[in-house]
Amino acid sequence: MKKTLIITAAILTMTACNQKTNIFQQQWDTPYGTAPFSLISEADYLPAFKAGIEERRAAIKAITDNAETPTFDNTIAALDRSGALLDRVSGVFFNLTESDATSSMRALNEEIQPLYTEASNEIYQNQALFARVKSVYDNQDGLTREQQMLTKKYYQKFERNGVSLDEAGRKRFAEISTRLSALSQKFGNNLLAENNKFKDSLGITVSQYSDFMSSCDDRATRMKAFKAYSSRGNNGDEHDNNAIVLEIMKLRTEQAALLGYPNSASYLLADKMAGDPATVDTFLKEIMDAAMRKANEEKADMQKVMDRDIAAGLLPKGTTIQPWDWFYYAEKVRKERYDLDETITKPYFQADSVMKGVFYAANKVYGINITPAPEVEVYNPVVKAFKLTDADGSLLGIFYADYYSRDTKRGGAWMNNFRDQYVDTEGNDIRPIIVNVCNFPAPAEDVPSMLSIDNVQTAFHEFGHALHGFLTKCNYAGISGTSVARDFVEMFSQFNENWAFQPEILSHYANDYRTGEPIPADLVAKILNALKFNQGFMTGELCAASILDMKWHELSAEDLAKINTPQDVRDFETRVSADMGLIGEIIPRYRTTYFNHIFNSGYSAGYYSYLWSEVLDMDAFEYFESVGIFDKPTAKKFRETFLERGGSEEPMTLFHDFRGAEPDPAALLRGRGLQ
Repeated sequence: MKKTLIITAAILTMTACNQKTNIFQQQWDTPYGTAPFSLISEADYLPAFKAGIEERRAAIKAITDNAETPTFDNTIAALDRSGALLDRVSGVFFNLTESDATSSMRALNEEIQPLYTEASNEIYQNQALFARVKSVYDNQDGLTREQQMLTKKYYQKFERNGVSLDEAGRKRFAEISTRLSALSQKFGNNLLAENNKFKDSLGITVSQYSDFMSSCDDRATRMKAFKAYSSRGNNGDEHDNNAIVLEIMKLRTEQAALLGYPNSASYLLADKMAGDPATVDTFLKEIMDAAMRKANEEKADMQKVMDRDIAAGLLPKGTTIQPWDWFYYAEKVRKERYDLDETITKPYFQADSVMKGVFYAANKVYGINITPAPEVEVYNPVVKAFKLTDADGSLLGIFYADYYSRDTKRGGAWMNNFRDQYVDTEGNDIRPIIVNVCNFPAPAEDVPSMLSIDNVQTAFHEFGHALHGFLTKCNYAGISGTSVARDFVEMFSQFNENWAFQPEILSHYANDYRTGEPIPADLVAKILNALKFNQGFMTGELCAASILDMKWHELSAEDLAKINTPQDVRDFETRVSADMGLIGEIIPRYRTTYFNHIFNSGYSAGYYSYLWSEVLDMDAFEYFESVGIFDKPTAKKFRETFLERGGSEEPMTLFHDFRGAEPDPAALLRGRGLQ
């Protein structure tokens, strides 16, 4: 105890010495403890990371030096609480390197990432610390279920980071982790540069690609756009990602082998719901087969429309649907079949109004209130801050909405935490600070940002993740909110999409920005009828990317030794696409060299999670439909069973508690109109 006090005093002294120079080592006198972005300098980050690492190192030493018998409180809970300063600076820094990644921030990240990774390796290869964790893991009598799950999570994290290897093995495992961190960052930087080059060349952002391809009448321009889009990171220049991908895969496979796994997929899936590659492969094959049956029907329908263009002299005889034609002719079929034109729907889906709809749905279903928080400082002028409170007025958390594309933001959409939820040592419920980042088209001078139907679903999707983070009621940060298995976490984001086009929700947000008129009932009916349109393509490209991900990670070291050049990478993709039955008019949603999810965002051998989780979400929503989608007891049960529990119980146990049965795999096919 005396030693702990000495260490604490040293940390406080170090903090006091830096109070005037480093904002992260000061107490933030801000609303709700949010970051004072205007006071943060780029020069603050590196010293704060170093100080945070030292602070956590001291906390870990206090745990391992403790002469008392290891207990949950003095070992697991103490480990979970360690690193407050590091959590604070990393929460800000890593969010901004994704959403406001200036060249100087990217350069700083290349310096910080190795330090951060090495500090993590130091903890999870600490033999003395693991001995204490194992002692608690082996003697769990008297622990709550939440404490058992947190103990299990830490125990597995040590094992999966090579703590049981010999000294040489641990050293090599750590070297690989550090190198992989740097390579992932390089992959992401290259892709950001490629996305910006795409914008400069075509005049549209990557996020606007599908809308552009749906409306561009010039076939040669569509082909140019397709080739530019599908070759990102694969052009043999300074931003080429082929060599990075191959090194990442060879290192991941070596790391898995150190732990006794035949390939990286087996290692990466061992702690997921699916459990092993064979289960995922079987799951994906059934979906792919159904998707391609539907896609062939869709292709035939589009060819009929194309044939009319040929007959009208607009195209040469014998022209057939190509990948750069799919969006364009699918939109023509949709207009004919459903009389649905997104140039008509978009004025009703202005971005700010859609956000109001997202918030209204959360209130209608879960009873929470969301109000602007102008007192909260934001990190970019276009970002908006909000306060979430429960029905009883208690604070749920602070939300940042960062919706619009910019050159410093990576592509895609995501949710992340600036601060996790947990209960501190004094019993205070520390509420989360969460951000949704999207790449919606920025508003013009006289025209607001108008969203496509897909964009609207994205807004609801990402706020589903946010709800999972805000409604959590856990005691420990390590298992609160979205800290669940990768193939479980997407259930809640996808579940929230179900509310986007419910007529009662639409009536509260879908108004023509020019006139204020509500969206007509007949247009709502058209949207609902068309939601399952083109699902052969949509499901097929998603499933194809999932299979491509799996096949990369199922390769052995011997297999990878035969793949050495960009052409080898392309040939591998071609073989995988042929083997899965992907028709030639469709490419995977992400090709290897721009597959950010699996090479820079933690979805390695995990992109299937979107489809896996969709089974759970569709099954759960069918239950809602059976009792009434706004049934209060059912929503309360969903909230209490899933959203409040975080990772405090096994995913399938929670699903059984809610549904009373195993999930029905066919729910996904029904939901997508593939069965």
